[in-house]
Amino acid sequence: MTAPTQEELEALDAYSRTVVGVAERVGPSVANLRVMRRTRAGNMPVGAGSGVVLTPDGFLLTSAHVVAGRRRRGRAQFTDGRDFGFEVVGSDPLSDLAVLRADGADLEAAHLGEADDLRVGQLVVAIGNPHGFAGSVTAGVVSALGRSLPARSGQAVRVIDNLIQTDASLNPGNSGGALVNSSGHVVGVNTAVAGVGLGLAVPINPATRKIIGSLMSEGRVRRAYLGVAGGVRPLPPQAAAEWGSGTCVEVVEVVEGSPADSAGLRPEDLLVELDGQRVSDVGDLQRMMVAELIGARVQAAVIRAGRTLRLELVPVELVTG
Repeated sequence: MTAPTQEELEALDAYSRTVVGVAERVGPSVANLRVMRRTRAGNMPVGAGSGVVLTPDGFLLTSAHVVAGRRRRGRAQFTDGRDFGFEVVGSDPLSDLAVLRADGADLEAAHLGEADDLRVGQLVVAIGNPHGFAGSVTAGVVSALGRSLPARSGQAVRVIDNLIQTDASLNPGNSGGALVNSSGHVVGVNTAVAGVGLGLAVPINPATRKIIGSLMSEGRVRRAYLGVAGGVRPLPPQAAAEWGSGTCVEVVEVVEGSPADSAGLRPEDLLVELDGQRVSDVGDLQRMMVAELIGARVQAAVIRAGRTLRLELVPVELVTG
């Protein structure tokens, strides 16, 4: 075995300095969460995870599955030894994000970055606090972007899209911790271990910032609901001449009594446009289901038996309980 060259030593040293710098900068903003449930016998421990400080006055971001269940509260412990009680402000299982409020002040808020700027192969650092004082730091690279993970809340099922896949190991209790870029900006919230040497994180981007803002201000996320299940399929040649080449969503099922049912959508209809926006896949349809569409009259363009039809829908609010 040959000794490493000076150039290799310098590169390794630079890598180490980057990881150490990120850990020192962001570590104080990551809390160990001990989740409790109130019972007749008192508060009982039901889980643990990590959380990231959003604001100095006590708002924390974590994974929804870390604090899943009713009447959850607990303790947030930081690397400087401070320990505060927290309550759940709002939780959104369909994005696996939750916002907590700790009863402390002068917390060190993390700087939120932009996951849409990430590139495959880029260095990232996973920072959690599964055991309290020490914290946990692992480093790796972005293995892939645009991964997806199914999520459920009550009868509602949704796909969490644009997940970040990384080979930075996620230790037990790291769910809800920070995925950080080399600049020390939080670009994701570690959400699941998908396999050996494989981790996933919910991205910090405009869509999730909006979710976080809704959880902080309203304690919930409102989404529109149409009542269709479908899958992606290529546009038929005749439709492609009108709409351009690409894909659309084929309606597989229409929920009885839903807005889609009332509007006259049928199985085998091809949904190509909604509210003036092109629909290429189920992810497009999910992203359009924002609160502003609830109760609004929107037009859908569907292809049925080779003809384009225009149908008017009035989405209702998605019930997730």
